[in-house]
Amino acid sequence: MAAQHYDLIIIGGGVSGTALLYTASRYTNLKKIALLEKYAQVALVNSRSSNNSQTLHCGDIETNYSLEKALIVKRAAQMIVNYASQLADSDKILYRLPKMVVGIGEEETTILQKRADEFSARFPYMRLLDKKAIAEIEPGVAIINGQFRPEPLAAFACTDEYSAADFAALSRSFLEQSLKCANENVDVLFNTKVKTLAKEGDVFQITTANKTYTANAVVVSACGHSLLFAQKMGYGLEYSCLPVAGSFYISPKIINGKVYTIQSKKLPFAAIHGDYDFLLNGQTRFGPTALLLPLLERYNLASLPDFLRVLHLDRKVIKVFWDLLKDTEIRRYIIKNFFYEIPLIRKPLFLKAARKIVPSLQLRDLKYARRFGGVRPQLIDKLNRKLLLGEAKINPGNGIIFNMTPSPGASSCLDNAEKDTRIIAKYLNAEINEDALQTELHQKSYLKHKPINP
Repeated sequence: MAAQHYDLIIIGGGVSGTALLYTASRYTNLKKIALLEKYAQVALVNSRSSNNSQTLHCGDIETNYSLEKALIVKRAAQMIVNYASQLADSDKILYRLPKMVVGIGEEETTILQKRADEFSARFPYMRLLDKKAIAEIEPGVAIINGQFRPEPLAAFACTDEYSAADFAALSRSFLEQSLKCANENVDVLFNTKVKTLAKEGDVFQITTANKTYTANAVVVSACGHSLLFAQKMGYGLEYSCLPVAGSFYISPKIINGKVYTIQSKKLPFAAIHGDYDFLLNGQTRFGPTALLLPLLERYNLASLPDFLRVLHLDRKVIKVFWDLLKDTEIRRYIIKNFFYEIPLIRKPLFLKAARKIVPSLQLRDLKYARRFGGVRPQLIDKLNRKLLLGEAKINPGNGIIFNMTPSPGASSCLDNAEKDTRIIAKYLNAEINEDALQTELHQKSYLKHKPINP
């Protein structure tokens, strides 16, 4: 029996894979596209809203970003806002909440002042706040026992921007819109786990438990498993993978929006922050922690062998680990986050960190959020012997792309999808509807576009 053939097959049904399904189906003339997802529906792994911080990263409160990087992230996030502004149910995807990054103490408040001076012109909706202004927005951050907290305090903040996103709902929306605009040229195949992926002549052959598929082009958007597929085909062997799991703690509602703290530029992980959780009726979620975990997928022990395959433990990888552990700040960070996972002692230890955000928080208020948090596959560059910060893409230039997208990957899903769409369209000599793409994804969201789901 002949294999079913497609112009493009996308492996992975998270927000990145579904974003590409949308851009490829709406803006190109590709005839047949398929999405293969191993689970029964989209967004059940890292795009599940309980497995991420629900933050629409715009570069404004992420203090590890330079202005140049922040503007790139802002542009990518704006594409999601522009997309959602055309939907009748956008309020189920994006949320307007106050957001701020706080500086506590002389050193951090000075950092924020300098950041405000540098960023305000390009982020005009952000402003520097003193204690009184912070208390008007987030009283739990600025006040303890009815008085202003004693240490110096400042915040770089805004009150009426899109700051939170339900990335699972966004994934489902991408899927729905893809099926609407594709004229039956899109197939979505759930419960379809890819076993092997290889190139045979000019086409790629994908085998699953029940069927074989072929495609002229393939994009793998499966987080850490993307690296596994790449290395099985001989690509990306210069990389190793360091999976980092993020856990959360929950308290009754005490934060009205999103409150970030100043982040170390040595680390690719956000410092602990407090978030209004729209899926928990406004309870506050604190986190994430950062635990080194030998799994490519949280709560899935079957992904342990996959991790061992992509680890490729050798002298170069050991050297990277050693260099990380030699750094006092990083070593303390790793040890501290390990203790945040140990029952009996984790809550008192985490309370100290959370009180930096909410000084009046009590131990009885905190609860470890069971089965919350995903895994971010941080890549190790073995050739340069360093930990890579941010997303990674392997593109051999022969019609296949492998995406590994730790934070802020979800916020840049449409930007990444546009890049992949252009690469694949060029490879396949396909056409892109530039007018529609630019109008719908890149014009400001306040423009009134023609709805894509009237």
